[in-house]
Amino acid sequence: MSAKPAKSPPAPYGDLGEEMEAFRKYLRDRGFRVTKEREAIAESVLRSRDHFDVDELFLSLRHTTPISKASIYRAIPLLIQSGVLAEVYLENGHMHYERVYGREHHSHLRCLKCHGIFEFSAPELAGLEKRICKQEGFKSEGHKFEIWGLCSVCQSDKKN
Repeated sequence: MSAKPAKSPPAPYGDLGEEMEAFRKYLRDRGFRVTKEREAIAESVLRSRDHFDVDELFLSLRHTTPISKASIYRAIPLLIQSGVLAEVYLENGHMHYERVYGREHHSHLRCLKCHGIFEFSAPELAGLEKRICKQEGFKSEGHKFEIWGLCSVCQSDKKN
């Protein structure tokens, strides 16, 4: 198991064709319109490698796309249900999200002091999830695992 900072280099601005088409198909299959606003929001989310809240998404989009926060708030549930986006954590009254389409499942370490988010993979959690679900006769639809505390830098700062 290894932890790494959640902030990673920006995604290449390559072809998002498969991801965007999956989102369009999701919308069409459920009778929703495929609008320019929804596509712009989905594209921004798919290009993101960071955790973000609605305000950050709005600020990143407003320079290139005339869009309202209301449009973003309406699109978020569609992005979640389609498997493009996931809720990660609630902080200061704001839900934070991350792109999940095409990414391996991972968990988070959250620093309570600097608010850093560190991602880690622990394949043994999937085995534990399966074992618990089998034992309890439960059908899992997924899991979130988060540890909060102090990162190594903040622990060092606390000692000084």
